[in-house]
Amino acid sequence: MRTWMASRPWATFVVLSALCTHGSLAQIEDPASLVNMFIGTTNGGHVFPGATLPHGMVKVGMDTDSPGNQAGYDADPTYNAWGFSQLHDQGTGGGVSLSNFKIWPYASCPNGDSFAACPTAEENRKVLRATLPDGSPDDVASPGYFASNLSTGIRVELTATRRAALHRYTFPEGTVNPRILVDITNDGQQSNTNPIMTLNSTTARVVGGADFQASFGPQRYRVYTCVDFKGDGYDLSEPREYGAWINNNAVNQSVDIEQMYFGFRNELGALLTFNPNPNGTTTILVRAGVSFVSVDQACANAEEEIRTYDFDVIQAAARAEWNELLGRIQVDPTGVDNDTVSLFYSSLYRIHVVPADYTGENPLWNSTEPYYDSFYCNWDTFRALYSLLSLHDPLNFARIVRGMINIQQHEGWLPECRGSLTQLYVQGGSNGDPILGEFMVKYYEQATELNVSSTDLYSALLADAEVQPPNWNLVGRQVNIWKSLGYIPSDVWEPSGTNTKQVSRTIEYAFNDFAISQVARIIGNTADASKYAQRAGNFVNVWNPNVTVPGRDDIVGMMQPRFLNGTWNYTDPRHCSPNDPTQSTCYLTPTNVDGFYESSPLVYVPQDGAKLVELQGGVDAFISRLNFLIDDNYFDATDEPSMQIPFMYNYANAPGMTTVRAREVITDHFNLSVSGIPGNDGAMGTWASFLLLGLYPVPATRQYLLSSPWFPKVSFYNPVFNSTTTIIANGFEGNPTNGTGQIFVQNVTINGEIWNSTCYLDWSAFEAGATIELQLTDDANVTCGDGPQALPPSLSTGGFD
Repeated sequence: MRTWMASRPWATFVVLSALCTHGSLAQIEDPASLVNMFIGTTNGGHVFPGATLPHGMVKVGMDTDSPGNQAGYDADPTYNAWGFSQLHDQGTGGGVSLSNFKIWPYASCPNGDSFAACPTAEENRKVLRATLPDGSPDDVASPGYFASNLSTGIRVELTATRRAALHRYTFPEGTVNPRILVDITNDGQQSNTNPIMTLNSTTARVVGGADFQASFGPQRYRVYTCVDFKGDGYDLSEPREYGAWINNNAVNQSVDIEQMYFGFRNELGALLTFNPNPNGTTTILVRAGVSFVSVDQACANAEEEIRTYDFDVIQAAARAEWNELLGRIQVDPTGVDNDTVSLFYSSLYRIHVVPADYTGENPLWNSTEPYYDSFYCNWDTFRALYSLLSLHDPLNFARIVRGMINIQQHEGWLPECRGSLTQLYVQGGSNGDPILGEFMVKYYEQATELNVSSTDLYSALLADAEVQPPNWNLVGRQVNIWKSLGYIPSDVWEPSGTNTKQVSRTIEYAFNDFAISQVARIIGNTADASKYAQRAGNFVNVWNPNVTVPGRDDIVGMMQPRFLNGTWNYTDPRHCSPNDPTQSTCYLTPTNVDGFYESSPLVYVPQDGAKLVELQGGVDAFISRLNFLIDDNYFDATDEPSMQIPFMYNYANAPGMTTVRAREVITDHFNLSVSGIPGNDGAMGTWASFLLLGLYPVPATRQYLLSSPWFPKVSFYNPVFNSTTTIIANGFEGNPTNGTGQIFVQNVTINGEIWNSTCYLDWSAFEAGATIELQLTDDANVTCGDGPQALPPSLSTGGFD
């Protein structure tokens, strides 16, 4: 597959120029220059390559007419561009998310370049991008910056602050009537209702807003924009022509849509013609503020955050913010190819795009707490993303947790899937629980310092665990029957939610309760710790020991649906997997009655690897099943339930196999191309980051499972602890592609003291800062160490007590 590096030769220079040598150690001084923004922007990755800040609300970027443009953009040059929107999401499925308030430039219009002849409707105005000699689109991006050359000769550049965007449009020489369109109503789904828009004929300011449909739920949201214009290097003065447009008709000198007739879901906006620069190239700056509160606040956001229209200053500030954040994890690139270094920082970058900081932009209730949105969805991210934030970004993590608690206080339950201030559809359990559990287990002693109330956090967890919501399709769990039976039966229909995903929800409810037990334990509530630990083991209630995979009688025992009376229903173990003979999607649908969601009955549970080894017939049978899953293509790298599977060999005392399998995932499924991730990017950036670091978390615990890093040295700086933990791979000889060589961990020392396991690390090493040394060997038959304490902790063995 052609890679991004190969199509852009200058990229190799960028990678090398980011490395500065200090003594014998190469340090990465400019990690932003190593980020390839276009990984995963085709073939279902749904990656957003536009400009934003870490967790920024505004995500300004190109919109194309690709059918897979959930993030707005598609790197396939055969698709047209038709706007540059201020809001997007990252890595989602569902319908197209956000893509609000497109800006669009014209160098000329047909029929004598007349105002009235400008094609304003989305379908009519779109154009192709310019392309490079290799056929790829002439688009460039880096953290906080995006640029494209359109086939019309216009160069587009974008940068952002948290709640505002700055566009720079450079028109071709000889442009007589530089025009810019503001699109108020076209989101990604053509869903607008109740639009408003007014333009000021003197200042050219355009304000407006509308209601739109959420992309993955039944609710609607309202959002506003405020758009201003300025000449870059010349006085733009008043617009020479101006007017509102409806569909494909612009009406000169109309200043609001009330002057026009419009119906349901019409396309509406403003069109302005400006004077060209009399002394040279015409470049027009467009500032767009956004707010979910009001037009006035959208204008205030823009005026506060972008005062001088200095594009280069705004861009530099964004890049500096990204560099500081990305630079907290330093990898030593010595002996590592440039593509691997770029893949790591590109993956690390993407985990900080969402959730988004909407603080001050929540009109639903009054609060001084942070408000974060774009949890799309916790089902994707609870497994690993927040455990990566724990290592280097606890301040943002704490703010996210505070925002989640505040949502629970006002809506009754923690958010599960949330976008544009609306509740979206729940995919599995109440997976805000392990996110709060992750924070508390790692940062309980610092919670007060981070303004997180332990009492409020625990109350939020108990609400999820004990109170059934009016609609568990949107928040919470089907807890009443869960508490009484310890599983979700196949044949019980309650009026407050859809009777689907019963087995998947049972497994997730158990893990949700495990997270609560961990919090109860750390705050000293021993009764609740015992209660929820017992509920955490309820996943065994859907384990049927008598089911086998068709054609493989040696693979015995499966998670299966169960009836209210305790008897078993049946789902083919191949169901929902890549080998499903019925090719079922197993996505979110009320007709999905097989019991599973986006994963087969061959799933695993994070909290109790030891119990799974026992249920599956012991160590040899467990390893055999893992090999079967991966070798026979039941391992689905496109979906999050598979993420822990390569690391599960550690529970069977076979860490060498973990190392081989974890490295296979990178080699087989990740690269720098525009289709270089295996699925929607909801969690793929996190997964790739951990795989390259040689770690994988057990969320809501103090444990990170261990394989081996792709770098000779990795350092994590934690600004809360003001400490650095460094992992050194002694004997590192590079990264062979065949799964052999000096890549296996023989022993581990922490600050010079022997650590009891080669299969996991404990959070204590990251709290105070430590030097962790891994001695590498070429012996693939390494073990976790001596005694049962060398195996990773499990619920059933008391390892988390």
